[in-house]
Amino acid sequence: MKRFQFFTLALLVSMTMPAVAEPLAYVPNEKSATISIIDTANDQHRGQIPAGVRPRGIAAGANHLYLTDGKTGSLLIVDTLAGKLARSVRVGDSPEGVSLSSDGKLLAVAVEDDNSVVLLSAPQGKELARIKVLGRNPEHAVFSPDGRWLYVSAEEAEQVDVVDVAARQQVASIAVGKRPRGIGFLPDGSRAYVASELAGKVYAISVAERRVIAEITVGQYPNGVAVHPDGTRIFISNGRDGSVMSIDTASNTVLATVEVGKRPWNMAVTPDGSKLYVANGRSNSVSVVDTASFTKLRDIEVGELPWGVSIR
Repeated sequence: MKRFQFFTLALLVSMTMPAVAEPLAYVPNEKSATISIIDTANDQHRGQIPAGVRPRGIAAGANHLYLTDGKTGSLLIVDTLAGKLARSVRVGDSPEGVSLSSDGKLLAVAVEDDNSVVLLSAPQGKELARIKVLGRNPEHAVFSPDGRWLYVSAEEAEQVDVVDVAARQQVASIAVGKRPRGIGFLPDGSRAYVASELAGKVYAISVAERRVIAEITVGQYPNGVAVHPDGTRIFISNGRDGSVMSIDTASNTVLATVEVGKRPWNMAVTPDGSKLYVANGRSNSVSVVDTASFTKLRDIEVGELPWGVSIR
């Protein structure tokens, strides 16, 4: 594997000011214990930041990155201006997904071994609540766009658990297929889409009615979900197939499929909706997909076992 020199993000920014206006993609590399930084303007790998022991989930805020460390049971808070770890907060054994509310004030961390979701303040990382959920080994806890709800998926479950954020408790469960993984909300918050890995399906959920309104058959081992900013499409990664599918949200049908790397996992879309970045866990790469033509533009080498992507 190609070795990248370690730079602080502050130095990188100062050396490449013209590209800073473009969003940066951040990729946690679970085995390398680093965060790869990709400039979305030119898709160049700009460097790496050391990150704990086993970084997994990631969420990007205005001046901070929030990552879970599966080995140490911690939430890592990285200062992106300084390009280094600001603090580490213990959350519990085997944390995985982390989500940031749209107002940037709350964090939610799914803690697998505790069957709970931990709410923390952002950017301070102060624990506010620890909420038990029914699903075992929760993987993702994702805020609705209005911040009212958390949808929680778990590896040993056949439902998505719904948490009332203000009440700090689970208030419902919605039946889906076996082993729900990635979750994505439409920008208006009307629907959520859940990929169920062992069912080979994606479930469209009415948030108001708390029920499944469509089942979409996709590839083998679907897991990652990303939503286009205009809400017209969602993107699903198929882990076993090494592909990503584009789904039309008006008809809930598959529009197109593109091949990416091995074991595609979690993904992110640029704010303008033009490009999709896919973390390929077993290829040690990120695939860049043009969302208009739905073709792969290139692969970018990153660290070992990339878990996902967050763009800011």
